[in-house]
Amino acid sequence: MRIFVIAGEPSGDNLGAAVMAGLKELTGGQVTFEGVGGPAMEAEGLTSRFPMSELSVMGLAEILPKYFHLKRRIRECAEAVLADPPDLLLTIDSPDFCLRVAKLVKARSQIRTVHYVAPTVWAWRPKRAVKMARVIDQVLALFPFEPPLMQAAGMECDFVGHPIATQPIATVEEVHDFRVQSGIGDAPILLVLPGSRSGEVARLAPVFGPVLRELRARHPELRFVLPAAAHVAPLVEELTRDWPTELMILDPRDADPAEFARIKRAAFRAADLALAASGTVSLELAANDTPMVIAYDMAPLTRMIMQRMLITDTVTLVNLVSDTRVIPEFVGDDCDAAKIAPALSAVLEDPTDQFEALEVTMDRLGRGGEAPGLRAARAILARL
Repeated sequence: MRIFVIAGEPSGDNLGAAVMAGLKELTGGQVTFEGVGGPAMEAEGLTSRFPMSELSVMGLAEILPKYFHLKRRIRECAEAVLADPPDLLLTIDSPDFCLRVAKLVKARSQIRTVHYVAPTVWAWRPKRAVKMARVIDQVLALFPFEPPLMQAAGMECDFVGHPIATQPIATVEEVHDFRVQSGIGDAPILLVLPGSRSGEVARLAPVFGPVLRELRARHPELRFVLPAAAHVAPLVEELTRDWPTELMILDPRDADPAEFARIKRAAFRAADLALAASGTVSLELAANDTPMVIAYDMAPLTRMIMQRMLITDTVTLVNLVSDTRVIPEFVGDDCDAAKIAPALSAVLEDPTDQFEALEVTMDRLGRGGEAPGLRAARAILARL
């Protein structure tokens, strides 16, 4: 079996690697891969046609300067698929890129197409599912509420679980070691998570800084920990210089990757509260039973368009999966320090409302079940 697979960013690279491993296991190794991916997929046997980082662009305003280059890459991928047709075209997330490749492929062939990660039609642009059904045969969904939406649009869809449900959690001993070695001791910890993209960090840091200063005044015992992604660590250092001195930046640049991952897991588990950008990180916090407040802002053009098109009253995944609204969120115009700081203080003083929602979220995402990559591989083969 030959599969052409495309992933456009690190999260997709990890999903791709997991499903590749699952397919190799279920087929006894009788499968080969080609396409575009990152280091995780390359470790599973993929030779990427070009660096996956070229596709890691998010937001309408951010995409525009790279439009023509991305369009060339779309054509390149589609022509590679059509020149030597595989048994399956598997696209992973990055819908603005991947679905355009699938469209070109379907226009000239009957190659089966599978897309891993359903588009957020529950949040905005619900008609995308109908358009997607013209070029995608099967969707692999991360969330249990998504299959009915995809099936109603005319696609096969399988809920395969979310990878966050199987990620390792720090032990009690690792949490204790982190607190001791960092000098934090028994002090309460606020985890600060301004995003992993430079644009996110640049927009959120000027908001998060005043939030921390206000919290420091209200809760002088509070300590702040910021785990930085390697590629934005220099920007984080620059933009946090005038933040409270209690800020501890976990910098991966000179650290052993496995050791840094262990320290980061311990920080997530040790935290009493988190201030986080919107996104999958809310699920990572849920996995660690860490209460949170979500804050997010976008480039002005993206914000204007999103605010007009948003069709849900929450963008926080924990709220959506648990079918609650217990996680406070401050998005767009509401992403303001004067609003965020009191909400954090209230959660810090009484987080009990969040704990049940965090547990429900993880159970619904497949905690304790079969690994999502294997479930995804099984779903692909069952419908092939």
